[in-house]
Amino acid sequence: MAAPAIPIGQGVDRRASRGLWGDAARRLLRNKPALVGLFFIFLFVVAAVFAPVLAPYGPLEGGLAQRLEPPSPAHVMGTDSQGRDEYSRVLFGAQVSLVAGVASVVMGVAIGGTIGALAGGVGGKLDSVLMRVVDVLLAVPGILLAIGIVAFLGRGLPQIMFAVAVVNVPIFARILRGSLLSLRESDYVTASRSLGASGTRILLRHLLPNSLSPLIVAATLALATAIIDVAGLGFLGLGPPDPRTPEWGTMLTDSTKFIRQAPWLLLFPGAAIVISAVGFNLLGDGLRESLDPRMRR
Repeated sequence: MAAPAIPIGQGVDRRASRGLWGDAARRLLRNKPALVGLFFIFLFVVAAVFAPVLAPYGPLEGGLAQRLEPPSPAHVMGTDSQGRDEYSRVLFGAQVSLVAGVASVVMGVAIGGTIGALAGGVGGKLDSVLMRVVDVLLAVPGILLAIGIVAFLGRGLPQIMFAVAVVNVPIFARILRGSLLSLRESDYVTASRSLGASGTRILLRHLLPNSLSPLIVAATLALATAIIDVAGLGFLGLGPPDPRTPEWGTMLTDSTKFIRQAPWLLLFPGAAIVISAVGFNLLGDGLRESLDPRMRR
C-alpha cells in the first residue's frame, strides 16, 4: 500500500530563515526583558535629544531665593543648592553622560577590536606581544587605571572618555581574539585557504564577519559599565572643569553635603544612572541570547 502523499511544504517549519541578524532581531523582539531595557534606553535617548524642548528651565538657570526647594508642580524634582531646576539638569545630564559612555565604548571597540583582529588573525610573535600588553592592562584594576589616566591628562570629559575606553580595550581585544582563534580551523576557512585565498582576505571576508557577535554583545553590556564609570569619575571630582556642568556624577558630588536636608538631589541623578545601566544590561543579555546559536529555540 502506497504511503499517502504529503503536500509540498506541509510538516516543514515554514518560518524561513532571515539570516543571522534577521533571526536574531526576531528573537530579540520576543524577549520581554530586552524590550524593557530597550524602552529604558529609548527614554534616555529621547531625553538627551529633546532636552532643550522637554526641560522647563535652562540647566544653569536659577537663583538663591529658590534653593533646595522640595519637589512641587513648579519643580517636579525640586531645586539644588543654587536654585536650579533638578529635572532640567537631569535631562541635560543625559546628553553628557550618555554621549560620554557611548563614545568611550566606541573608542574601546575600535582600539580593542583592532588589537584582537591583529592578534587572532595574524598570530605568531605579533599575537604574543599584543597579548602581553593586554595582560599588563588587565592586571591593573579598571577604576584605578581610569583615575590614573585622568589625573595624568587633567580633568575633562574627553579625558574621561579616553580613560574609560582604555579600561575596556583589553576586554574587547581578548573577546575578538578568542572568537577568531575558534574559527581559524573551520571548514570554510580551510576551503578558502586551499583555494589560494590570502590571509587578509580570509580575515576580512570570513573570520571577522562571523566573529563580531560576541563583540557586539560585550560592547552593549560595557555601555552600562561605562556610564557608571563616567559618573563615578565625576563623583570623585575628576569630571568637567566647570562644576556647573549638568553631569550625573558631578550632580551627585554637589548633593552629598545636603543628603539630609534635600535627599531628592541624590535620588533623581542616582536613579537616572541606575535605570540607564539596567537598560543596557537587559538589552545586552537579550542580544547574547538572540545571537548565541546554542540558545536558539
